[in-house]
Amino acid sequence: MTKYLLNFILAILIIYSLVLIYIYIFQRNLLYHPKENNYLDNQIDFEYKEIFIPVNENIKLKSWIIEKDFKKNKTLIFFHGNAGNLNNRIYKINELYNLDINILLVSWRGFSGNKGKPTENGLYEDARSTINWIKEQGVNLKDIILYGESLGTGVATQMTLDFNVAGLILESPYTSMVDAGKLYYPYLPVSFLLKDRYETLKKIDKINIPILIMHGKQDDLVPIEMSYSLFNKIKGKKYSYFPENDDHMMEYNNELIKNIENFINKLK
Repeated sequence: MTKYLLNFILAILIIYSLVLIYIYIFQRNLLYHPKENNYLDNQIDFEYKEIFIPVNENIKLKSWIIEKDFKKNKTLIFFHGNAGNLNNRIYKINELYNLDINILLVSWRGFSGNKGKPTENGLYEDARSTINWIKEQGVNLKDIILYGESLGTGVATQMTLDFNVAGLILESPYTSMVDAGKLYYPYLPVSFLLKDRYETLKKIDKINIPILIMHGKQDDLVPIEMSYSLFNKIKGKKYSYFPENDDHMMEYNNELIKNIENFINKLK
């Protein structure tokens, strides 16, 4: 009996070890989903120019820019989440277009047909290249607002530590990818395995610019409690929009847009 029990335990340990090895090797396939098309494709109601922002010799980021007036208006740089492409954000840009801002919507390496494979450091490099590019167009850092959507909130947060921009907007943020991973894989040593950590909670109290956090209370992907934790740790000016019946990909209704507009007006 003892021999069979030991063999059973050994088999379980072998299987568990193989699972750990598989997760470690292929974890980025679980985190980044560039080919996923889970948002509505809407008709474009705005005028834009398609550009390609150089990161290095091999990677150029397909991006859309809406230039109204770089001298007069703030410029919002939109960092999207872990799934889909630029077209999947049309419904958001349709609404943001009505505000008196310039908009730069950038796609990550490995997304929207871009070369390269997404990683945390890779996305930071993409974001830095994007901000440096818009600076070269004559835009002052104090006229830039960084907008992070879901996964992009971790990138946007890091960029506020690298660049002295005007403000930060976080839509459906997480405290860290480690915390999020533990929710989905409680049986795995996520802290040990995870390569891309995006530790927003450890960084947000170091930010000294105004921050707007938006998060639906019915979010079943990233719990609203993560936004509460982030909001409570902010030491500077902070604003929130936590609608009762919204979920992870928030509804771009008049109330949400009004909160963004009010936030932008406070930066002037």
